[in-house]
Amino acid sequence: MELAIVVLLVVFFGLLLLNVPISFCIGLATLATILLSVDFMPAVTTMAQRMAGGINSFALLAIPFFILSGLIMGRGGIAKRLIECAMALIGMLPGGLALVNVVSCMFFGAISGSAVAATSAIGSFMLPEMKKQGYDVNYSAAVTAAAATTGMLIPPSNILIVYAIASGGVSIAALFIAGYLPGILLGVALMIVCAGYAKIKGYPVGARLPLKLVVQKVAAALPSLFMIFLVIGGIISGIFTATEAGAIAVVYSLILAVGFYREVKTTELPGVLMKAAETTAIVMALIATSSAMSWILSYEQIPQAISAAMLTISENPLLILLMINLILLLVGAFMDMTPAVLIFTPIFLPVAVELGMSPLHFGIMMVLNLSIGLVSPPVGSVLFVSCAIAKTRIEAIIKPLMPLYLAMFVVLMLVTYIPAISEWLPAQFGF
Repeated sequence: MELAIVVLLVVFFGLLLLNVPISFCIGLATLATILLSVDFMPAVTTMAQRMAGGINSFALLAIPFFILSGLIMGRGGIAKRLIECAMALIGMLPGGLALVNVVSCMFFGAISGSAVAATSAIGSFMLPEMKKQGYDVNYSAAVTAAAATTGMLIPPSNILIVYAIASGGVSIAALFIAGYLPGILLGVALMIVCAGYAKIKGYPVGARLPLKLVVQKVAAALPSLFMIFLVIGGIISGIFTATEAGAIAVVYSLILAVGFYREVKTTELPGVLMKAAETTAIVMALIATSSAMSWILSYEQIPQAISAAMLTISENPLLILLMINLILLLVGAFMDMTPAVLIFTPIFLPVAVELGMSPLHFGIMMVLNLSIGLVSPPVGSVLFVSCAIAKTRIEAIIKPLMPLYLAMFVVLMLVTYIPAISEWLPAQFGF
C-alpha cells in the first residue's frame, strides 16, 4: 500500500508540475498505480472499465443539460436583467455596486450552476460599471470572484450532483435544498464585508429609484428568476428528477432567450451547442478518470488507512473536522472541484460519518470548502476569469480578497460545526 501511495502521488504531482491537464494527471497516475499489481493489457482494460463505469450514471445526464441551459442563459440577456433588478433593490445601500455584484452573482449562479459562467456574465457588466463609479479595479475583481462561488451551493449546482454520485446514495434533491441556507449565508457574509469596505473607502452610494421603476426592473427579471422555482419546485414535488429538470431548464432557457427576450438568434445555437459539448467533455473526462482513481484508492484500502490514522491522532470531532477542512482547503488550491470531490469523498466521508456527521451535512461542507479553492491561487479558475475581465494580475487582487477569504472561512466554520444550517431545510421537506 505504501508503494502505491508513493507512485500515485509522485506521478500525479510530477505531471501537474509539467502543466499536464488535470484529467491526464489523474488518469496516468491511476494507470501507473494499477501497473504495480497487474500487467499492461489487464491494467489498461481495468482502467477503461472503471472510467466507463464512472460516467455510466443516469444522474450525470443532468450535468450536460444544466451546462447547456447555463450557456443559453449567459447569452440571453439574463445577466443584464438580473443586475438591473439587484440595482433597483439594493443599489442605494453603502457600497451599492459591490452589493449588487454579489446579489447578481447569487442570482445568476442559481440559474446557471456555474461559478465561471457567473464570473464571466456578471463581471463583464459589473466591472466596467464599478470602475466608472470610482471603485478600485482589483477590489471589484476580488468581489466578483468571491461572489461567484455562491452558485456552487445555491442550486441547481453541477458539483452537488457529482457529490451525490461520489457519496453513493445521497439524494440530489436533498443536496439542492440543503445548499440554499449556506449559499445565502455566504452571500450575506460577503455583502457585510463589502458594505464595511465601502464605508472605509468612501465609495459612492447609488440613487434611490422611483417605486414604479423598481417594479419594472424586478418584473423584467422575474421570467429569469422563475427558472429557479421551476427546477427546484419540480424536483421537490417529485414531478421530475434532477436529470429531467436539466432537460426542462434547457427548454425553458431556449424559450426565454430565443423567443421572449430575443437576445439569442437561432443561427447562434450551433455555436452554443458546440461550447456545451466541449465543456461537458472536459467534465466527463474528469469524472471518468477520478472514478478510476477512487477505485484504485479503495482497492489499495487507502481510505481505510487514512481514516484509522486520523482517528488515532485524536477522537475530538471538532479537531478532526478542522483537520479535514484544512486538508481540503489545500487540495482546493491545487485541484479542480470535480476530481477533488470524486477522489476525497471516499476518503473523508467515512471519517465524518464515524464522527456522527451525516453525508448530507458533509457534502455541503465539502463543496463550500472547495469553492474557496476556486478563488485561491495558483489554480483557482474563477480567479483567472475575473482577472482576465478586469485586465489585472492575480497577485494584485490577493490583498483585497483577504477580508473576503476571512468571511468565507467564517461561514465554512459555521456550516461545519452547526449541522442545522445544512440539514434544517431538507428536514422541512421530508428528506
